[in-house]
Amino acid sequence: MFKDLDPLLHSQVRLSIMSILLPLKSAEFSFLLENIETTKGNLSFQLSKLNEAGYIKIKKSFRNNYPLTTIKITEKGITAYESYVAAISEYFKKASGPGND
Repeated sequence: MFKDLDPLLHSQVRLSIMSILLPLKSAEFSFLLENIETTKGNLSFQLSKLNEAGYIKIKKSFRNNYPLTTIKITEKGITAYESYVAAISEYFKKASGPGND
């Protein structure tokens, strides 16, 4: 039986955000924008979705009078990401299992 995939993480941009944040623990909005092929508006929207779910925390501040947005992955986000990776790995294992030559 296949496990359900977290629909929140089954989005290219949101999965990219989480994949970048996992080893870093936190990153600035501009860093995410440089490393994910999307628009500012879409990145903001996707960050809001992850924030609402409690997978990330968004901190808004200023650096040299310029707005600074920092995004940090939460424990809930780490757990959700790890569960997603485990579940999708099972799909790949079953696809390459016996009888699928």
